[in-house]
Amino acid sequence: MKPTKRNRPSSSWLWAAGLGVAALASTVWRNRRGSYELTGRTVLITGGSRGLGLVLARLAVAEGARVAICARDEQELARARQDLLTYGATEHEVLAITCELTDAADVRRLVAEVESRFGAIDVLINNAGIILGGPLENMDDRDFEDSMNTHFWAPFHAMQAVLPGMRRRGEGRIVNISSLGGKVAIPHLTAYSASKFALVGLSEGFRAELNQHGIYVTTVCPGLLRTGSPGHAEIKGKHKTEYAWFSIADAMPGFTMSAEQAARRIWNASRRGDGELILTLPAKLLAAFHGLLPGTTVDVLAWVNRALPATGESPAANERRSGYESESPISRSFLTALNQQEARRNNE
Repeated sequence: MKPTKRNRPSSSWLWAAGLGVAALASTVWRNRRGSYELTGRTVLITGGSRGLGLVLARLAVAEGARVAICARDEQELARARQDLLTYGATEHEVLAITCELTDAADVRRLVAEVESRFGAIDVLINNAGIILGGPLENMDDRDFEDSMNTHFWAPFHAMQAVLPGMRRRGEGRIVNISSLGGKVAIPHLTAYSASKFALVGLSEGFRAELNQHGIYVTTVCPGLLRTGSPGHAEIKGKHKTEYAWFSIADAMPGFTMSAEQAARRIWNASRRGDGELILTLPAKLLAAFHGLLPGTTVDVLAWVNRALPATGESPAANERRSGYESESPISRSFLTALNQQEARRNNE
């Protein structure tokens, strides 16, 4: 007997079920753990005193790693160290060191101090970064130099310092936190994007040459993350208007990812020895579109640029001001509530 129209399976239902299974399989695959465990290993995280770096450090100490974090602010580091002790670490398993990462000699001192206290560094995470936002006309040479020093030269010197030990042991993990801005040049973040593009090239080149030594370099390109960090961004141009755009975009649900979710994904990618990790769906889509149609992507972003704040014309527009100094009622409103919560949680 032929099935009637009523009891035939619905093709739309089958399509929906198939997409659901595919989505579930994709999620499981993306979040699978590798076999490289952190228990008993030594981890160095630059910029580990707050935001994503601190969340990465929390997960590492919770898994039983010895963790060294570095930053420039002593008080911020002291608070971060106390925070990590509440996640299961003992006094002898957490090291907080002040360091000027743009100084090659200071980076070598940092690595030597960690190795003298904890032994060989098994995992290096180059997380420290700065954000300089504003129209191109309000940027100057110093903005580009500071971005390159922080995002390119600092990771370069840190990798050079840990590599001799990793080569001798024939294993190691390095994670370089770049950005979607290292894949696609974002308007009003030109200095930032240029330096992050440089970091992507550096990271991929190191990976290609170090795999033979058992050293796996992972390049991480996050989109917008809710880490609580916008207040530390440095703004030029029409400061309040510029910062309002930036802080609201960085807190939008659906377009942003929590720091905790990002940190778990990063650690899993490092354990597996993945070459690249792009975080957030919008970031993946934009990076993929740029890969297929780079010229068209830039032309679309040129139109986006027209909607951003105009160039600041006053002499003060060329001054750097932190996000905290550029607050307005809009940037303090419910529109940024998610990031305000993260700032309180992540020592921002």
